[in-house]
Amino acid sequence: MLKFFGHADSPYCDRVSRRDVMKLGALGLGFGAMNLADIYRLEAATGKKSTKSIINIHLGGGPSHQDMWDLKPDAAVEYRGDFNPIATNVDGIQICEHFPLLSQLADKYVLIRGLVGNVNEHSSSTTQTGYSQNAFKSIGGPPSIGSVVSKLQGFNGGVAPFVTDSVNTGAGYLGAKYKPFSPNDAQKMLQLNRMDAKRMTRRSNLLQTVDDLRRDIDASGQLDAADSFAKQAVEVVLSGKMANALDLKKEKQESIDRYVGNRQGRLRDNERFLRARRLVEAGVRCVSIGWGGWDTHGQNFSQLSKQLPALDRGLAAMIRDFDERGMLDDVTIAVWGEFGRTPRINGNAGRDHWPRVAAAFVAGGGLQYGQVIGSSDRIAGDANDAVDVQEVLATLYHNMGIDAQTAQITDPQGRPRYLLDQRKPIAQLI
Repeated sequence: MLKFFGHADSPYCDRVSRRDVMKLGALGLGFGAMNLADIYRLEAATGKKSTKSIINIHLGGGPSHQDMWDLKPDAAVEYRGDFNPIATNVDGIQICEHFPLLSQLADKYVLIRGLVGNVNEHSSSTTQTGYSQNAFKSIGGPPSIGSVVSKLQGFNGGVAPFVTDSVNTGAGYLGAKYKPFSPNDAQKMLQLNRMDAKRMTRRSNLLQTVDDLRRDIDASGQLDAADSFAKQAVEVVLSGKMANALDLKKEKQESIDRYVGNRQGRLRDNERFLRARRLVEAGVRCVSIGWGGWDTHGQNFSQLSKQLPALDRGLAAMIRDFDERGMLDDVTIAVWGEFGRTPRINGNAGRDHWPRVAAAFVAGGGLQYGQVIGSSDRIAGDANDAVDVQEVLATLYHNMGIDAQTAQITDPQGRPRYLLDQRKPIAQLI
């Protein structure tokens, strides 16, 4: 097995440090978690290849919804905070003043306010699966949307169907076969085109020998079919298509600058947005990204005044890139965190955990852009018109061509399960 390690530590107030380990098995050679050959069989059997993709951006720590997407300028000073709203290019929609670039793209995204269904835990689980990280523990935990997409739709163009960058998410009870590929350290990116082709060929030949030994007792012809898919898997690994997508040196400098600028502070993290765009262009179906640190119990406004402009730049660049390439309707971009922040500002100029209500940003996907769905009360403390996190995920599934109202997957106990409890997508968006 090939293993690549990078640092993605992200300390929160609970003093937990999370580190993702980047793994890529033997990519379809039967030795690792991800089996290209199996997925090729699925595509051949169905005769279908989806061209849709999801970029699921997790703002770890709990972003302050009322200082980003749901400002309350008329609230009392102890609630409204330091930032002012600005108009967007859609009448009636306002966002934070630190989002000047995104303010000119409101006709290409949707704001979801009054978001409910989160839990008070520092985990990406709700944004990636729709459930608490403690759900389904006895059978392996909830599967992320990327893993479900991997199982139901497989590979598209010979690259891994699900990639994560600096966010913890996994296959849950679907098992290791559907774990994501995780290239977390941009400076030590996996370079498949530098791999030893002879080594890969030897592994493939070993499997061929094993299959030959079994062929005499196989009357179904399944091994012959397996050989063709295994060969395709090897060819994909040796082609270096995945490595090319991950290698930002292959991007024009002016394009890189559009995302990262001078690379100061959080601007460095915007390389993740650029990699996500390149991965989707290469055929990856789902990319999950962790961006920034949002656990602002103290100095909320000074921290966000540095962080929000960087998010504005990277997110706007990605949306514009997809739009200019004619791909925006095929790529759904979700930006959200594990919960919101308290309406009242605390004594440290910060905001604490607030799972009762939050907000989300969704762009692309052919949605009914340029609108706000849901609402919160006058201090952004409770939902007036609530939208559940599972409804957002049902909408993401819908955009991938997966009907969460009918689709089921089988758990390790042999029990069929729906993907979500609340399975209807948001009607106003589709």
